[in-house]
Amino acid sequence: MFKKKRLVIATTVYWFLLAYIIAGLVWWFIELQTQNRQMVSYQLQELKMDDPRYETQFNRIAAEQQRKTAQYVGEGSTFLLLILIGALFVYREVRRQIRLQLQQQNFMMAVTHELKTPIAVTKLNLETLQRHRLDEQKQQKIIQTALRETDRLDNLANNILVASQLEGGGYTQSKEQLDLSDLVLRILQDLSRRYPDRKWEEDIDPECLLSGDPLLLQMLVSNLAENALKYSPREGIIHLSLKKRDRHIILAVKDEGPGIPDEEKKKIFNKFYRMGQEKTRNAKGTGLGLYLCRKIARDHKATIKVSDNSPVGSIFTVVF
Repeated sequence: MFKKKRLVIATTVYWFLLAYIIAGLVWWFIELQTQNRQMVSYQLQELKMDDPRYETQFNRIAAEQQRKTAQYVGEGSTFLLLILIGALFVYREVRRQIRLQLQQQNFMMAVTHELKTPIAVTKLNLETLQRHRLDEQKQQKIIQTALRETDRLDNLANNILVASQLEGGGYTQSKEQLDLSDLVLRILQDLSRRYPDRKWEEDIDPECLLSGDPLLLQMLVSNLAENALKYSPREGIIHLSLKKRDRHIILAVKDEGPGIPDEEKKKIFNKFYRMGQEKTRNAKGTGLGLYLCRKIARDHKATIKVSDNSPVGSIFTVVF
């Protein structure tokens, strides 16, 4: 509330100052016009009716008045246009910076939560193993939970690292011929092992070959799959398909989650963007996953989009 109030105050002061500047410009124009009329009136009073040059001088004074008026209107309009363009540019940039700052703050809150949760769970599991003598089945269950949380940490670290490197141009992509079908199947097997209680469906065409970076493509598929896992209900089915269509390869990830409103569909690929408020949303995440997916897709000359699943949920489609 304090940040929003501060933003409202700053916006109000900004527009007040802009209005004050425009009012000053209008006042300047009025004063110049008043001075121009006074000068014309004084010059006309100096003319003599019986002077044979009266008409010529009168026309000269009238023409000078019109020239001055046109000059003031031209200068005033130019200044006003420049002020409005500059004000609009500054306003948009300030608003963009404020939004980016809020998104970065939300990102820091999300990262803090994402780091603390797996660390706390892993620590608790290790302390349980240290303090209690458990049977083999319970030990394996605790170890599996700890490994799953460690994978979460690893994925989070990779997302942050790769996002930073791609943004700063520090990541060198390796282009090599690879089988995307095999990569997707390996990711599905890993997810099925890590989340044995979730329902997965697959429809994978064999030998979907393309040229790309294996690490980035693996991150693309993993992020889309884990995003579907995150927002789908526990009993929901997550469907992955990989199809060859003419000269294209189409990857689609379908979930049965709550779906995404139309006005949010373009925003979700922005950096740090997450729907809702950071303190109230339940889904985990940092706002980097889908941003990375779009970045990786573009770097591989692919397109990514989201559409509605029927009857509920979303479909993320990548066309290579």
